[in-house]
Amino acid sequence: MAAAVLNPPSQTIDVPAYHQVPETKYELDWADLATLDLSKFDQPGGKEELSKQLFEAIQNIGFFYIVNFGLSQKQVDQQFAIGKEVFKLPTEEKLKHRADLEHGGYNGYKPMCLREIRPGIFDNTEIYNIPKFIPALERSHPAVINDNRGSIEAFARHIHDEVVRKLLVLFALILELPEDYFLRSHRYEERSDCHLRYMKYHRRTPAQNQALGDVWVKGHTDFGSLTLLFRQPVAALQVRTPSASGKEDENGESLSQHSWKWVKPYPVSITVNIADSLEFLTNGFLKSSIHRVVAPPPDQADVDRLGVLYFVRPEDSLELRPVASGVLERLGYYNKSSTDDGGAAVGITAGEWVKARVASGVSRGDAPRSDVSEQHILGGRSAKYYD
Repeated sequence: MAAAVLNPPSQTIDVPAYHQVPETKYELDWADLATLDLSKFDQPGGKEELSKQLFEAIQNIGFFYIVNFGLSQKQVDQQFAIGKEVFKLPTEEKLKHRADLEHGGYNGYKPMCLREIRPGIFDNTEIYNIPKFIPALERSHPAVINDNRGSIEAFARHIHDEVVRKLLVLFALILELPEDYFLRSHRYEERSDCHLRYMKYHRRTPAQNQALGDVWVKGHTDFGSLTLLFRQPVAALQVRTPSASGKEDENGESLSQHSWKWVKPYPVSITVNIADSLEFLTNGFLKSSIHRVVAPPPDQADVDRLGVLYFVRPEDSLELRPVASGVLERLGYYNKSSTDDGGAAVGITAGEWVKARVASGVSRGDAPRSDVSEQHILGGRSAKYYD
């Protein structure tokens, strides 16, 4: 499909106001996640305080909340409103902007029912991905997106400049690297697969949920550096957390078992999780978070789950080679073997990894996704899926 020149930034065209649905009244087994207050970032000693808090938070789980990120709830809800209008478009209109998923292209529209997740039951997600607003990534979009480009672009650029930038600085500080270390490989004007996403999980019937064991998307990791999920009051996201098993290995060290806990929609927050690229770049120190999507509790079972997310990914050309960090050396995450052909994702670029994972995600294969626990991706690396 030939790329179409986007309309220049324009004033937002009004769309119907979006009203978030009420939170569940069920008291679920919520994950205990740290909350970072980004308003501290520019205060004296603020970056250091936040990096210490983040270091402690990621020891057990690569999920955390951020608050005071410079966007109002009204601005966030405007993006939910635009996403809702996108998915209301006729199917034939949405398919004009279909992403080239089979060849690793992720920008544009993904229809539902591309993946068989149980015999005869297919995925229930529609997705619309909007790439960075740079000439190299211009493409066609439905009128509702073109007409609201000013709002969408301002929103996405704020996330990159005022949220992602600060988080990448904090990770550099944790690793005792120059503050701009990760910023150099996450420049907005360079080609990468960063994107803003509108996502809709369509409700399922009780019979479908029973057949699926209430699991809509098996446990998995994300492809890039970070994933940012704007507050989503329909409870469905779960994170895989370690918990003490009470058992010890032959050296007397405590063993852990894993459990699934719900991620609470914390007011006026963004939920952030670490993804594959940061795990590769730190040789496993920053762990790509395992998470899944399940059927909502009974009082939200009849609601379609609409989401607004931002995916942070390194520049396509970045080789996913572990960084040279004194912290990684002291903690045993960096050694010579991790920099040659046998280590981490050496020889694979960020762009190659994303494209391969996207293509594998829509590959029909010989078995439904429910029967797949590991899938080869690229260069000897695999993606794992968890029940």
